[in-house]
Amino acid sequence: MSYTKDPRVDAYIDALPAWQQAVCHQVRDLVHAADPEVEETVKRTVQPYFVLKGNICALMGTKDHVNVFLYDGAIVPDPEGIITAGHENKTARTVAVYEGEELPAEPLAAMFAQIIANNRAGGWRKLKAAE
Repeated sequence: MSYTKDPRVDAYIDALPAWQQAVCHQVRDLVHAADPEVEETVKRTVQPYFVLKGNICALMGTKDHVNVFLYDGAIVPDPEGIITAGHENKTARTVAVYEGEELPAEPLAAMFAQIIANNRAGGWRKLKAAE
């Protein structure tokens, strides 16, 4: 898969332990596969973000896991139960992946596609207001 990489995102990922790099690369590929117009950027000085008409997700390597923040206003369904934190959060929820765990790629890809569709429809804030 070919997409434009932001060198600041590369630098962030390259500084992580090898297993976290692998998770981040997998997430990066999944979000870009969800829509060829997805762009990478860095916000909050160093955090990798993936955006398309709004935030889709962000990555954060921690001491013992990788957080994938989903910017969906808690409106995207989670039928596989992959959300690990932020269930009541008004803006973002989290999928945490620990060393030795497999990234829930299929359900995460489906969530990315839905977040992108929601962003194209005006964003989760607009969609929630219309409920």
